[in-house]
Amino acid sequence: MDKQEVVVVDIKMPFLSMVVFMVKWVVASIPAILILVVLFGFASTLLGGFFSGFGHV
Repeated sequence: MDKQEVVVVDIKMPFLSMVVFMVKWVVASIPAILILVVLFGFASTLLGGFFSGFGHV
């Protein structure tokens, strides 16, 4: 079975359909952003507590 390469040069999509797609994309990204905020908050709390003792004599 031979490989065939494909190059996409144009996508025809109505403007309103693209706007709806982008709004759905933004709404779907909100939970992902919240999860990342919680993970980074946990990591910064953990690292902040770990490194806070290094400045004291």
